[in-house]
Amino acid sequence: MSTRPGLSLDDWLTRLEQLHPSTIELGLERVRRVKDALGLDAAFPLIIVGGTNGKGSTCAYLEAMLRAAGYKTGLYTSPHLLRYSERVRIAGREAGDAELIAAFERIDAVRGDISLTYFEFGTLGAMLQFVDAGVDVAILEVGLGGRLDAVNTFDADAAIVTSVDLDHMDFLGDTREKIGFEKAGIYRAGRPAICADPEPPASLIEHARHLGADLRCAGRDFAAQRETDRWAYRGEACSWTDLPLPAMAGAYQLCNAAGALAVLEALRPRLPVSEAAIRQGLAVARAPGRFQRIAHAPEVILDVAHNPEAARALAATLRDQPVAGRTLAVVGMLADKDAAGVFAALSGEIDAWWACMPVSPRARDAAALAAILRTHAGHAPVKVQRDVNAALAEARSAACEGDRILVFGSFYTVAAVLDHAATQQ
Repeated sequence: MSTRPGLSLDDWLTRLEQLHPSTIELGLERVRRVKDALGLDAAFPLIIVGGTNGKGSTCAYLEAMLRAAGYKTGLYTSPHLLRYSERVRIAGREAGDAELIAAFERIDAVRGDISLTYFEFGTLGAMLQFVDAGVDVAILEVGLGGRLDAVNTFDADAAIVTSVDLDHMDFLGDTREKIGFEKAGIYRAGRPAICADPEPPASLIEHARHLGADLRCAGRDFAAQRETDRWAYRGEACSWTDLPLPAMAGAYQLCNAAGALAVLEALRPRLPVSEAAIRQGLAVARAPGRFQRIAHAPEVILDVAHNPEAARALAATLRDQPVAGRTLAVVGMLADKDAAGVFAALSGEIDAWWACMPVSPRARDAAALAAILRTHAGHAPVKVQRDVNAALAEARSAACEGDRILVFGSFYTVAAVLDHAATQQ
């Protein structure tokens, strides 16, 4: 198929959404054929980050610490919140429209009749840009699963699975054992395979051993130890003490940061990172939508938590950071998510709820979400407001001094608030 000169980035993204008959199609054969046609190989070290939760934060730590060490980094993440260019960062800067378009045109020129999904196009496009930019190291976040995800077309010099829990069960299976096997597919023989989940399913461990990967597990081969307002990392060959707590809130961020350090420890012979760079990276790493405060009086917190494991971590952070007043929640979720599990994890921390509906064809109707919510909310009132920002406005009006508002449930829900805030500036 010929290229389409003159198309804007928005035109390209619309076209990519329509090229493939399904939004998600797991499998590597089509992507590998186009990758080979492009002659796309990475001469630089490659880190692949998979897992149910914690991927975005782990990527942020890796990017920040490697950049502080002076490396030119490439970072590919998904989904984006406001702009597609958020997905591709080179040396800490978002890719420009011209670079994204040029990459898409090159892929389109060689793919022939091979149909690629939106994510597959984006993955190949990101790697093309990293090669062109001459990065020193690239960090790729898995989109879904691992074994059959487009990112896994590339061989990781080190791979990390941040956590394993129930999500995307229609594609990955309905047990941690089944999902763990899929996540472990990013590991490679003889190469560092990090698992930051403190209780990994047996399937992950067995698959890593079957592959002959150099498996390094949290609690066994490396660990984080909290020491009041500091922490220590202890690994197989490296230990760093008196480290600053991560800039991102939540006790679980120590697990993510320790996992990132385990990756850097494993790659130290090829990518040495000083303790000073580690400290600097921990202090500045940010991932939007992870317990992100965007306002005060009342305090407004955004979080992309959308599955039970993430909701449990969010509940723990709310408990660790109590407020004088109430916690009000605005929630919008996608229809394929375990809403009941999410609400069960958070019900004891929320004093009033607003159910809404993010803008996505996959979104759960606000009234249907409220019906699920009412079975878990206890005595907390539940209101329905279809629009995310209208729900937030109602929550703000209802808030008293000392209250806080939590907006969560989906990347789309958080994106709606950030987008609205941007238009008000």
